[in-house]
Amino acid sequence: MGYTGKQRRYRAWIAMMLIAIMATLAACGGKAEEPRIQEPGVAVDNGGDNAAPSNGGDGEASGATQYPITVTDATDVELTLEAAPQAIVSLVPSETEVLFAIGAGGEVVGVDEWSNYPEEVAAITKIGDMSTNIEAVAALNPDLVVASASMNAQALEELRRLEIPVFTSNPKTLDETIAHIEQMGQLLDRQDEATLVAQQMRDAKAQVVEAVKDAPHKRVYLEFSPGWSVGRGEFLDELLTLAGGVNVAGDEQGWFEIDPEQVLQSNPEIIIYPDFGGDMTIPDLIASRPGWEAIDAVRNGELHEVTNDPLVRVGPRLTDGLLELARAIHPDRFE
Repeated sequence: MGYTGKQRRYRAWIAMMLIAIMATLAACGGKAEEPRIQEPGVAVDNGGDNAAPSNGGDGEASGATQYPITVTDATDVELTLEAAPQAIVSLVPSETEVLFAIGAGGEVVGVDEWSNYPEEVAAITKIGDMSTNIEAVAALNPDLVVASASMNAQALEELRRLEIPVFTSNPKTLDETIAHIEQMGQLLDRQDEATLVAQQMRDAKAQVVEAVKDAPHKRVYLEFSPGWSVGRGEFLDELLTLAGGVNVAGDEQGWFEIDPEQVLQSNPEIIIYPDFGGDMTIPDLIASRPGWEAIDAVRNGELHEVTNDPLVRVGPRLTDGLLELARAIHPDRFE
């Protein structure tokens, strides 16, 4: 099957992301730590949950961040902000979406080339993909760069050597994503907006869980890049469970290249794949695999296309993706 230039770039991005994630996990001996915030004069409690703490005291409103504020990020690097950032660069699409969702989009001066939501992002300077253009970032003179802990560690260190503040995150579950949004609200003095987004996401999660709680769990196979699926330890596996499905790849760890024979033996009832756009069709690929015509999902026409970005970005649209998964698995519960 041939691919367009855009499709080849997307496949290359997926490969780089997978390599970066595996390299980060290997370097850290496990998943990166969740970021934590330390208020002025307050010791960090490493044993608590990762929700952003309240920021009261001294007669100020609880919704206002008191600066300076100290943060220990997902790579265990400490960062102190003296004031609310006014020029932010985002190196990953999920962080771009978080910034706009909590009302900080006006402070965003640069984004990675894969950031495409919301539509206002189109007018913002692009500073490269996974191979971050350090010079382009520095030229924007940011007072904060937000990134994923799974990105190129060398690039992040180079930014820090240039005395550019960098904050990384690494949410692995829906709840951790919600907590991260709340934390960004505190970091950027956008608590009210972040609290609203977080509550909307919690409500959406609760509605889906309630809708499918008595539904039979169906065997589901996810293919989110041609020939690749996801197992336990990743948010997509969790979302699938919340949506009332059983991941047939649940015995595997993280993102992995599939063994077509193993998928055939697991006989999923439903196959879910993303809408990439263009001519890249996973159904055509599935139809070309020997023996897959006997899989229940294929025989019964239970191949369901879902929107890609909300399901692969740990940001405010993750619950939109959860709802789309649940509707694909249990359409009768959402009529």
